[in-house]
Amino acid sequence: MDKTPARAPSTRLDPYVDRYAARTAGMTASEIRALFSVASRPEVVSLAGGMPNISGLPLDVVGGAISDLVADKGPVAMQYGSGQGVPELREQITEVMRLEGIEAHPDDVVVTVGSQQAVDLVTRVFCDPGDVVLCEAPSYVGALGVFRSYQCEVVHAEMDAAGLVPDALRQAIASTRAAGKTIKFVYTIPNFHNPAGVTLSAERRPEILEICRSEGILVLEDNPYGLLGFDGEPMRALRADETDGVIYLGSFSKTFAPGFRVGWALAPASVREKLVLAQESATLCPPQFSQMAVSAYLANHDWQGQIKQFREMYRERRDAMTGALSDLMPASCRWNVPDGGFYVWLTLAAGIDVKAMLPRAVSARVAYVPGTAFFADGYGSSSMRLSYCYPTPERIREGVRRLAGVIDAELELRETFGATGPIPGLPLRGTDYPSYDTN
Repeated sequence: MDKTPARAPSTRLDPYVDRYAARTAGMTASEIRALFSVASRPEVVSLAGGMPNISGLPLDVVGGAISDLVADKGPVAMQYGSGQGVPELREQITEVMRLEGIEAHPDDVVVTVGSQQAVDLVTRVFCDPGDVVLCEAPSYVGALGVFRSYQCEVVHAEMDAAGLVPDALRQAIASTRAAGKTIKFVYTIPNFHNPAGVTLSAERRPEILEICRSEGILVLEDNPYGLLGFDGEPMRALRADETDGVIYLGSFSKTFAPGFRVGWALAPASVREKLVLAQESATLCPPQFSQMAVSAYLANHDWQGQIKQFREMYRERRDAMTGALSDLMPASCRWNVPDGGFYVWLTLAAGIDVKAMLPRAVSARVAYVPGTAFFADGYGSSSMRLSYCYPTPERIREGVRRLAGVIDAELELRETFGATGPIPGLPLRGTDYPSYDTN
């Protein structure tokens, strides 16, 4: 009779926890992903996600172009392709970038699976564990997740209503190097920033470039919203004035449709070759069918006219958002009025923790993204990102009304428990960087 004692059942939820690579410790679900299941319920007004509104797309035109693509070029479209991307699409991408002052050759364009993959490929090519990436404060949550997954350290530099502050960038560079750390690049979203909604001013752009040029630091310019300004011509890209020191990232997700997952990187020739190799090791090649569908759309449709329609639609929604904030928010709140893009950055009275407040907001059937999602260092606890791109103007106003009621209730609690300290049960995780209020 076997008297071997029975093995005690494991209490570990993940039996593979001891086998993962060290870099998986940085792979955590973003606060936006965690919100999605709740925010997608029809009774909840979601001011959280940055989902483009594609209701204005001429689906009959898109469907016809795809049908023709299958009929005329199906065997090519549904086959493997180049790791760098379809040549015709790369040529068209150079025409798109020309609207922002960029003169480039198609050979320097690498097509990617959305600009998110481009951030990943650039980080993979340049960064070793412990390297530093300089980011605006706040910064795009998807990029912060990439940097964390490659075991990079993020150092934030302050922004204000005119974008990245040059002196703050200088200080971040100096303090990082004084600590003996290696800076690999500055990551910036200069136009209609996600999440702050601000735009780097024309006056600051040459100064930012000169700082990075003199310090020998690469700039990673992420520009998915650049053609979605509400007034005037598109801002001149950083890459338009700096060929060798800037890698430019673009995407068709905001100006066409995100479901095709087509983005690109424009990089100096030596970097481009490394990106192609990284692309081939990750996906072998970007999807040929998606690229050719986007190319057909650009060739056969008034895509600039379509972008103009998107701009008008988003302007209407921006006005609905900022108008409702002006009418309904408590006087202690501050927010920016964006000139384009998808987002408003709302900052509440100090001591109100918006992440702790979120369950109460969801109970009131409204959702937002807490500001802490956009910082690597615990800041942003009194701020939130509000997105106006997807809901109708009527739903936006209703969402702001619900949110204002939740904030009013929090302020009443502060009056009850005292305005000089945090509300019991709402621990602070840090203070905010300066808000970008232009209201």
